[in-house]
Amino acid sequence: MTEMLKKMRQRWKLVLGLAVGLLIFSVSVGISGAYVLAYTSTEEFCVSCHEMSYNYAEYKGTIHDTNRTGVRAICTNCHVPHEPGPLLWAKIKASKDVYYTYISPSIDTKEKFEAKRSVMAQRVWLQMKESDSHQCRSCHRADKMSVDLQSAKAQVRHAKGKAEGKTCIECHFAIAHKEPDGPGPAELFGNTATNSQ
Repeated sequence: MTEMLKKMRQRWKLVLGLAVGLLIFSVSVGISGAYVLAYTSTEEFCVSCHEMSYNYAEYKGTIHDTNRTGVRAICTNCHVPHEPGPLLWAKIKASKDVYYTYISPSIDTKEKFEAKRSVMAQRVWLQMKESDSHQCRSCHRADKMSVDLQSAKAQVRHAKGKAEGKTCIECHFAIAHKEPDGPGPAELFGNTATNSQ
């Protein structure tokens, strides 16, 4: 009987050891993953590639960079989803940028960047349209906006946009970056959006 108890104890020690090891491994991976997600969401990381220096320079001094309230939007506020699942998926999809940056550079000069600006902007506008401008709404909450503090023109446009089921990006674009040549949101979405910087 004692031999059988010894074997049972050894099995339980092994199971317990494996469980503790798995727990430590899971926590380590979780912490490492959280660190990587947090680090790759910093402004410093976003502009560490010289390809991003072109559009970062034009962002500097805009209302999203410097304003009377001191509230800033950095790259990830506008270009990355904020929920964990979509955020992780966006980071996985963004890994293709390593290929286009280092292996087969497609925007490694200002000229190449400008040639692709319209395509890149339209891709972002479409994503924002599909998400109902979620990135905008994470900072600009309609339920917290004071309509009385808006100009009469803005009040009318916001009411009209709401009635027509429009989303932020359909009117508010080219605010943090230069407006590219080619079709804007109005042409892309088939409406009469106008840039209201």
